[in-house]
This record gives sequence, C-alpha cells and structure tokens, in this order.
Amino acid sequence: MTKETSAVEVAGSRRSRGDHGENGERAERGDRAVWHFTIHHDGVTIPVSRGGRGRLLVLCPGLNSTQADLRELTELLRHDHDVVTFDLRGHGRASAADRYSFEAFLSDLVAVMAELERLDLPSAPVLVGYSLGADLAVHYASEHLGTVAELVLIDGANPVPDPFITEADAAAFLAMWEELATQQGSLRDTARQVLLTAQEIFDLNVEVDVVRSGIRDRYRKIDRPISMIMSTSMAGGSGEGPAPRLNQNWRAGVERLVREQPYIATFWLDADHRLAFTHAPEIAQIIRNMLPARPTP
Repeated sequence: MTKETSAVEVAGSRRSRGDHGENGERAERGDRAVWHFTIHHDGVTIPVSRGGRGRLLVLCPGLNSTQADLRELTELLRHDHDVVTFDLRGHGRASAADRYSFEAFLSDLVAVMAELERLDLPSAPVLVGYSLGADLAVHYASEHLGTVAELVLIDGANPVPDPFITEADAAAFLAMWEELATQQGSLRDTARQVLLTAQEIFDLNVEVDVVRSGIRDRYRKIDRPISMIMSTSMAGGSGEGPAPRLNQNWRAGVERLVREQPYIATFWLDADHRLAFTHAPEIAQIIRNMLPARPTP
C-alpha cells in the first residue's frame, strides 16, 4: 500500500506518570510532564526521556541524530502517545564508548526495551526507528517476537539492491563526514553532540550496507504490522553526481521488499533523508492516522 501525504498539524493533551527509580527526574514542559532517567549497561550511560499521553511508543534515533534533534517529532507524537526517547552511545547526552558497531547500538535499544518491560505496561509498545534506528528496530523485533505491537520505520531498514557506499564513492563520503565532524565540534557538550569520528561513521555505514543485504530475512520473521515512511530523494534532489543513482536504489529497495511482503504499508514523502527533522508534522500525522491513540483512564 502506497500513500502520498501532505502537510498537516497536530494538537495535544496531557498525562502524568510514575517514577522510574532513584535517578528519575521530572520536568514540566507546557502542560505535560516529562520524566528523565538513565540506563547503565555495557559500560555506557543511556539517557531516556518519557512523556505524553496514550499508547506507548518508543522512538529510536539513528546515526548522527539525537533525541534533541528529534524534539519536534517527539513533541508532536506526545500529543497522542506516551513517547519514550533516548540517545544511542556516543550521541547527545549518552556517554562515549569503547566500540561503535551495529551490534553495540542494538544493545542500547535492547537495554531500553528491557527497562520498559520492568514497568507495569498495559500493552506492548509501538517501536519507531529513524534511519539506523529503523534497522535496529527490525533486528530487535525479529529477535524478540511478541514484545512490540508494531513497527514504524522512517527512511531506514531498506534492503537496497546495491550497497550505499561503493568503492568509487568512498573517498567522497569520508570527506563529507570529516566536514560534518568538524561542524559538530561546535555542538560538543550539548544535547546534540556526536562523539564519533568521521572514520567511525564511515565504517558504520559500510557495516550497515552488509546488515541491509540480509535484512529481508529479518522482515520475514516479524509477525507484527510494519509501516515504512520513506523519502523520495534520500540523497537530495540533485540531478548530478551519485544522487540520482542513490535515490533510484533507495526506491528500488522498498519496492522489492513490498513485492515480497505486500502487507507492509509504505508512505512516501517528497523529502531527503533529513525528513525526520524537516517533515516532522507530516510524519506525526501519518503515525497518528496509523496508530489511533487509545483512551487513557
């Protein structure tokens, strides 16, 4: 199922919640309470925030993105959902780590979900992932059957026919991430900092190419509804350079997946890979329509 969407606005409401242990901290934002707490695992500290009203939803950020970057989307989703957000190791307020790998990031998500399982939740959460977070969500759901209600994947977890990084493009990508790492120096010690080096980011993208080459098998194991919100111009709208090839490859991956598993709902937004930041209202409305908020006593 494919749907084209347009800009919308979302309204909201409030729900308070219980403590999350000794390190729980409550902050008032508008008319809603947001709880902040930390999880310690694998030698790293993961900061978690929870707030909103309605159905529980866990939002997993991606590589080079933090829960602070996703604030607009989070706030919109909290109008109708009880939203949990967190930072992956080396991102935002999370601590640095000795290793940055797909499995290490997956362990961060597993730790957050395990903490939520300790709470007296009325139902399994919806798991939403952006970019790398979408890949983590698919792997988590395929390994922990029955622990999530459904998946929403934002511009990630795409079984593209060809690798994202080819040998011909490797130098250009590494240079791009070196420039990004330099720009992020101004964000050091803020909620938007990223502690990974350009080489670590490059290596992770190469690893993700390998992960995605086998992700179709992961999809086959998941017995919950899956929705994908994808960008039409993942690599930007330029008609020159690698962008047209990358964009075509991106769409081809989704189309092949949906042919194999037509139960996956797909929504295309006229945007690039930054859609979680640039098109937050549209994404929130899609999720709101897909996941009607359950009334809270």
